[in-house]
Amino acid sequence: MMKEHVLVVEDDAIMRRVLLVTLRGYGYDASAAANAREALQHVEKRAPDAMILDLGLPDMDGVEVATAVRRRHELPIIVLSARGDEQQQIQALDAGANDYVTKPFREGELMARVRAALRRPVPLPERKVLEVGLIRIDALQRKAYLRDAEISLTPIEFKLLYLLARESPSIVTHQQLLGEAWGSERSEDVQSLRVYVKQLRRKLEADPARPQCLVTALGVGYRLLPPDASFY
Repeated sequence: MMKEHVLVVEDDAIMRRVLLVTLRGYGYDASAAANAREALQHVEKRAPDAMILDLGLPDMDGVEVATAVRRRHELPIIVLSARGDEQQQIQALDAGANDYVTKPFREGELMARVRAALRRPVPLPERKVLEVGLIRIDALQRKAYLRDAEISLTPIEFKLLYLLARESPSIVTHQQLLGEAWGSERSEDVQSLRVYVKQLRRKLEADPARPQCLVTALGVGYRLLPPDASFY
């Protein structure tokens, strides 16, 4: 059986070596690029199954690399960066990153996120199209629309929106969302879930600060409501 290939894009030689040794120790075929140019050349020559991407590269910002890769490839991108600011995370997710891990990181957590990124997508529902008010989700094409205009979503954002739409208008718990979108290893990572929900609200709500569609069930989870729902 062929090993899954993970590309590490990291300019720091020591960190690059640590990541390569760690990935190979967990059974992955790992290769590395020290800058954006090398990374993009590598992807075009041999697209990896996943990419671990540092943002602070010497020749191009990592967000630009994620954008360039996402234009042509669907491979999972895990950002690994010392930049812990929420806006930086949102910017990277908007560019097409699937996940965001801050340095310093725990080896076990990073490998759990790599495993989650490499899993198959959420299975398609029996109905190919889900509709919640003005929101329409084409599960076959993995596209979502608001008032017939396509919404630009990262893969994780699509998974979360699909899961919420599938159960609408019922509450979907934090654990359900995390478990189905990322796997059991992430079932307690509510803070990361909040970042993704905040980003989804920016794309779905007329006023993200006063959500009427993607609403919070305090301490429990979230639910997706049609715009004409009477209970908000």
